[in-house]
Amino acid sequence: MIRLGPAGSPARSTLEGIRMLKDMGLDAMEVEFTHGIRMKNELAREIGKEAEKLDIKLSVHAPYFINLVSESIETRENSIKRILLSSELASEMKAKCVVFHPAYYGKHSKNECYEIVKDAIMKMQEDIRRNNWNVRLCPETTGKHSQFGDLDETLRLANETGCGFCIDFAHIRARNQCIDYEQVLEKLKVFKHIHSHFSGIEYTAKGERYHKNIEEKEFLPLAELLLKKNIDITIISESPVTWQDSLRMKQIIESLRVRERA
Repeated sequence: MIRLGPAGSPARSTLEGIRMLKDMGLDAMEVEFTHGIRMKNELAREIGKEAEKLDIKLSVHAPYFINLVSESIETRENSIKRILLSSELASEMKAKCVVFHPAYYGKHSKNECYEIVKDAIMKMQEDIRRNNWNVRLCPETTGKHSQFGDLDETLRLANETGCGFCIDFAHIRARNQCIDYEQVLEKLKVFKHIHSHFSGIEYTAKGERYHKNIEEKEFLPLAELLLKKNIDITIISESPVTWQDSLRMKQIIESLRVRERA
């Protein structure tokens, strides 16, 4: 199954946004805590009930202000607190995936950075189990060379810690200056479900600059492979107008399905 939806609500409130998505024919949404967490548990539970009733699959994006490998102990501790608070609210709204950008390499080698991130994830997972939160930490593939989180690092974390992951196809393109969808999906074939982000993207030799609206030629090759391989995936749009590009991806997929039946 392919689920599509936006990062953030298309309306002023998350509850209203969920209802709008149902009317649009979309069936996923990532609740954004990217600039801070101000939601209460009671509202999270209400959001979860509405999403379940309308069959909208929710995920959560933790704040951007996270660096598990910072030289500052305070920054590391606050990063963990933000991820765990995001996890608590995700559990309340029955959102399984808690997406976050793990770290910057800074002065550390790639391997040193990996081990620090791995240790932090394993400790956070202990807290999640202790609190009976039914969520999975999902470190995201990142778009800049200064950031921890290329595809192989992210999948290694998933294999060695049992955490989830978020595959940001635009970030992979920006980081590598290109993307081979067939090769990426081959590395993901052992996983039952893929949680992902998609958008257009501008980048330089250093990686990501900013997200932009998709062009059909960017998404079409991926859509063809997803249908051909019958992949179970959630695709969250991170374009400037997220719900519009979610509808555009839906239109492309539906056009391919019509073509297959013809």
